[in-house]
Amino acid sequence: EKVVTTSVGEKFSAPAFIIATGASWRKLNVPGEADYIGKGVAFCPHCDGPFYKEKHVAVVGGGNSGIEAAIDLAGICSKVTVFEFMDELKADSVLQEKAKSLSNVEIFVSSQTVEVIGDGDKLTALRIKDRKTEEERLVELDGVFVQIGLAANSASFRDVVEMNRSGEIVIDTHGRTNVPGIYAAGDVSTVPYKQIIIAMGEGAKAALSAFEDRVRGVI
Repeated sequence: EKVVTTSVGEKFSAPAFIIATGASWRKLNVPGEADYIGKGVAFCPHCDGPFYKEKHVAVVGGGNSGIEAAIDLAGICSKVTVFEFMDELKADSVLQEKAKSLSNVEIFVSSQTVEVIGDGDKLTALRIKDRKTEEERLVELDGVFVQIGLAANSASFRDVVEMNRSGEIVIDTHGRTNVPGIYAAGDVSTVPYKQIIIAMGEGAKAALSAFEDRVRGVI
Protein backbone atom coordinates (compact mmCIF):
# COMPACT_ATOMS: atom_id res chain seq x y z
CA GLU A 1 0.00 0.00 0.00
CA LYS A 2 1.16 3.52 -0.83
CA VAL A 3 0.31 6.31 1.62
CA VAL A 4 -0.15 9.89 0.40
CA THR A 5 -0.40 12.86 2.74
CA THR A 6 -1.82 16.02 1.16
CA SER A 7 -0.71 19.54 2.00
CA VAL A 8 -3.73 19.93 4.31
CA GLY A 9 -2.77 16.83 6.28
CA GLU A 10 -5.24 14.34 4.82
CA LYS A 11 -3.89 10.79 4.53
CA PHE A 12 -4.90 8.25 1.93
CA SER A 13 -3.66 4.72 1.34
CA ALA A 14 -4.10 2.64 -1.81
CA PRO A 15 -2.09 0.38 -4.13
CA ALA A 16 -1.92 3.27 -6.61
CA PHE A 17 -3.22 6.81 -6.98
CA ILE A 18 -4.54 8.64 -10.02
CA ILE A 19 -4.86 12.38 -9.45
CA ALA A 20 -7.64 13.75 -11.66
CA THR A 21 -8.75 16.88 -9.85
CA GLY A 22 -9.02 18.99 -13.00
CA ALA A 23 -8.51 22.70 -13.40
CA SER A 24 -10.56 25.84 -12.89
CA TRP A 25 -10.96 28.83 -15.17
CA ARG A 26 -9.39 31.94 -13.69
CA LYS A 27 -12.11 34.49 -13.06
CA LEU A 28 -12.10 38.27 -13.25
CA ASN A 29 -13.48 38.53 -9.70
CA VAL A 30 -15.36 41.73 -10.46
CA PRO A 31 -18.90 42.76 -9.48
CA GLY A 32 -21.57 41.08 -11.57
CA GLU A 33 -19.39 38.28 -12.95
CA ALA A 34 -20.76 35.53 -10.70
CA ASP A 35 -24.34 36.66 -11.34
CA TYR A 36 -24.07 36.19 -15.10
CA ILE A 37 -21.99 33.02 -15.48
CA GLY A 38 -23.96 31.02 -18.03
CA LYS A 39 -26.01 34.13 -18.80
CA GLY A 40 -23.48 35.95 -20.96
CA VAL A 41 -20.27 35.23 -19.06
CA ALA A 42 -18.54 32.20 -20.57
CA PHE A 43 -15.12 30.60 -20.36
CA CYS A 44 -14.98 28.10 -23.22
CA PRO A 45 -15.25 29.50 -26.76
CA HIS A 46 -15.40 26.00 -28.26
CA CYS A 47 -18.34 25.04 -26.04
CA ASP A 48 -20.36 28.25 -25.95
CA GLY A 49 -19.26 30.15 -29.06
CA PRO A 50 -22.11 28.84 -31.26
CA PHE A 51 -24.68 30.39 -28.87
CA TYR A 52 -23.42 33.82 -29.94
CA LYS A 53 -23.79 33.48 -33.69
CA GLU A 54 -24.10 36.89 -35.35
CA LYS A 55 -23.75 38.64 -31.97
CA HIS A 56 -21.21 41.01 -30.45
CA VAL A 57 -18.94 39.41 -27.86
CA ALA A 58 -15.86 40.42 -25.94
CA VAL A 59 -12.78 38.40 -25.09
CA VAL A 60 -10.93 39.40 -21.92
CA GLY A 61 -7.30 38.40 -22.20
CA GLY A 62 -4.64 39.03 -24.84
CA GLY A 63 -2.52 35.93 -24.38
CA ASN A 64 -2.46 33.01 -26.80
CA SER A 65 -5.74 31.57 -25.51
CA GLY A 66 -7.49 34.94 -25.73
CA ILE A 67 -6.35 35.77 -29.24
CA GLU A 68 -7.02 32.22 -30.45
CA ALA A 69 -10.52 32.57 -28.99
CA ALA A 70 -11.01 35.89 -30.78
CA ILE A 71 -9.95 34.38 -34.11
CA ASP A 72 -12.24 31.40 -33.56
CA LEU A 73 -15.21 33.55 -32.51
CA ALA A 74 -14.72 35.94 -35.42
CA GLY A 75 -15.97 33.20 -37.72
CA ILE A 76 -19.20 32.92 -35.73
CA CYS A 77 -19.93 36.33 -34.22
CA SER A 78 -20.70 39.62 -35.95
CA LYS A 79 -18.06 41.42 -33.86
CA VAL A 80 -15.35 40.46 -31.38
CA THR A 81 -13.78 43.01 -29.03
CA VAL A 82 -10.62 42.04 -27.16
CA PHE A 83 -9.66 43.71 -23.88
CA GLU A 84 -6.10 43.21 -22.59
CA PHE A 85 -5.10 44.51 -19.15
CA MET A 86 -1.43 45.04 -20.01
CA ASP A 87 -0.07 47.68 -22.38
CA GLU A 88 0.53 45.14 -25.14
CA LEU A 89 -0.76 41.76 -26.20
CA LYS A 90 1.09 38.72 -24.87
CA ALA A 91 0.05 36.37 -27.70
CA ASP A 92 2.47 35.04 -30.30
CA SER A 93 3.02 37.51 -33.15
CA VAL A 94 1.53 35.15 -35.75
CA LEU A 95 -1.73 35.07 -33.79
CA GLN A 96 -1.72 38.84 -33.32
CA GLU A 97 -1.25 39.37 -37.03
CA LYS A 98 -4.09 37.00 -37.85
CA ALA A 99 -6.45 38.69 -35.39
CA LYS A 100 -5.57 42.17 -36.62
CA SER A 101 -6.26 41.10 -40.20
CA LEU A 102 -9.88 40.23 -39.39
CA SER A 103 -12.30 43.05 -40.11
CA ASN A 104 -14.71 42.17 -37.30
CA VAL A 105 -12.07 41.99 -34.54
CA GLU A 106 -11.06 45.07 -32.55
CA ILE A 107 -8.39 45.09 -29.86
CA PHE A 108 -7.94 47.39 -26.88
CA VAL A 109 -4.91 47.21 -24.58
CA SER A 110 -4.44 48.88 -21.18
CA SER A 111 -8.07 47.99 -20.55
CA GLN A 112 -9.30 46.77 -17.18
CA THR A 113 -12.67 45.09 -16.84
CA VAL A 114 -14.16 46.51 -13.64
CA GLU A 115 -17.79 45.36 -13.76
CA VAL A 116 -20.16 43.01 -15.54
CA ILE A 117 -23.54 44.60 -16.10
CA GLY A 118 -26.81 42.87 -16.89
CA ASP A 119 -30.57 43.31 -16.82
CA GLY A 120 -31.20 40.54 -14.31
CA ASP A 121 -31.63 37.88 -16.98
CA LYS A 122 -28.48 38.26 -19.05
CA LEU A 123 -25.31 40.28 -19.51
CA THR A 124 -25.77 43.53 -21.39
CA ALA A 125 -22.45 45.37 -21.03
CA LEU A 126 -18.99 45.56 -19.51
CA ARG A 127 -17.59 48.53 -17.64
CA ILE A 128 -14.06 49.05 -18.92
CA LYS A 129 -11.43 51.34 -17.41
CA ASP A 130 -8.61 52.79 -19.50
CA ARG A 131 -5.59 52.18 -17.27
CA LYS A 132 -3.71 55.14 -18.73
CA THR A 133 -6.42 57.82 -18.45
CA GLU A 134 -8.47 56.19 -15.64
CA GLU A 135 -11.58 56.91 -17.71
CA GLU A 136 -14.39 54.37 -17.61
CA ARG A 137 -16.86 53.50 -20.35
CA LEU A 138 -19.69 51.07 -20.91
CA VAL A 139 -19.36 48.64 -23.81
CA GLU A 140 -22.66 47.05 -24.79
CA LEU A 141 -22.27 43.35 -25.56
CA ASP A 142 -24.15 40.11 -25.88
CA GLY A 143 -21.49 38.02 -24.16
CA VAL A 144 -17.96 37.88 -22.82
CA PHE A 145 -15.42 35.06 -22.89
CA VAL A 146 -12.96 35.25 -20.01
CA GLN A 147 -9.61 33.95 -21.25
CA ILE A 148 -7.10 34.75 -18.53
CA GLY A 149 -5.91 31.21 -17.94
CA LEU A 150 -6.65 27.92 -16.26
CA ALA A 151 -5.47 27.05 -12.76
CA ALA A 152 -4.76 23.38 -12.05
CA ASN A 153 -6.50 22.09 -8.91
CA SER A 154 -3.25 20.68 -7.60
CA ALA A 155 -2.47 22.60 -4.41
CA SER A 156 -3.19 19.60 -2.18
CA PHE A 157 -0.41 17.65 -3.90
CA ARG A 158 2.32 20.29 -4.09
CA ASP A 159 4.45 18.41 -1.54
CA VAL A 160 3.72 15.01 -3.10
CA VAL A 161 4.64 15.13 -6.81
CA GLU A 162 6.61 17.32 -9.20
CA MET A 163 4.79 20.28 -10.76
CA ASN A 164 5.71 22.90 -13.34
CA ARG A 165 5.65 26.66 -12.77
CA SER A 166 1.94 26.79 -13.61
CA GLY A 167 1.09 24.22 -10.96
CA GLU A 168 0.36 21.43 -13.43
CA ILE A 169 1.46 17.95 -12.34
CA VAL A 170 4.32 16.79 -14.55
CA ILE A 171 3.62 13.46 -16.26
CA ASP A 172 5.26 11.31 -18.91
CA THR A 173 3.46 9.97 -21.98
CA HIS A 174 1.91 7.22 -19.86
CA GLY A 175 0.49 9.46 -17.15
CA ARG A 176 3.21 8.61 -14.62
CA THR A 177 4.40 11.28 -12.20
CA ASN A 178 7.90 11.39 -10.71
CA VAL A 179 6.66 9.18 -7.83
CA PRO A 180 6.13 5.47 -8.61
CA GLY A 181 2.53 4.46 -8.04
CA ILE A 182 1.15 7.99 -8.46
CA TYR A 183 -0.35 9.01 -11.78
CA ALA A 184 -2.12 12.13 -13.01
CA ALA A 185 -4.67 12.58 -15.75
CA GLY A 186 -6.53 15.38 -17.47
CA ASP A 187 -6.50 19.11 -16.88
CA VAL A 188 -4.51 18.92 -13.63
CA SER A 189 -1.56 17.53 -15.57
CA THR A 190 0.83 18.85 -18.20
CA VAL A 191 -1.13 17.18 -21.01
CA PRO A 192 -1.79 19.71 -23.80
CA TYR A 193 -5.32 20.77 -24.80
CA LYS A 194 -7.68 21.01 -21.86
CA GLN A 195 -10.71 19.29 -23.34
CA ILE A 196 -13.11 16.75 -21.82
CA ILE A 197 -12.54 14.16 -24.53
CA ILE A 198 -8.77 14.34 -24.00
CA ALA A 199 -9.09 14.16 -20.21
CA MET A 200 -11.26 11.04 -20.51
CA GLY A 201 -8.64 9.31 -22.63
CA GLU A 202 -5.89 10.39 -20.26
CA GLY A 203 -7.81 8.84 -17.37
CA ALA A 204 -8.00 5.53 -19.21
CA LYS A 205 -4.29 5.76 -20.06
CA ALA A 206 -3.34 6.38 -16.42
CA ALA A 207 -5.44 3.42 -15.27
CA LEU A 208 -3.81 1.15 -17.83
CA SER A 209 -0.37 2.37 -16.76
CA ALA A 210 -1.18 1.63 -13.12
CA PHE A 211 -2.36 -1.86 -14.07
CA GLU A 212 0.76 -2.50 -16.14
CA ASP A 213 3.07 -1.27 -13.37
CA ARG A 214 1.25 -3.49 -10.88
CA VAL A 215 1.60 -6.56 -13.11
CA ARG A 216 5.30 -5.89 -13.66
CA GLY A 217 5.91 -5.40 -9.95
CA VAL A 218 6.94 -1.75 -10.31
CA ILE A 219 4.41 -0.80 -7.65
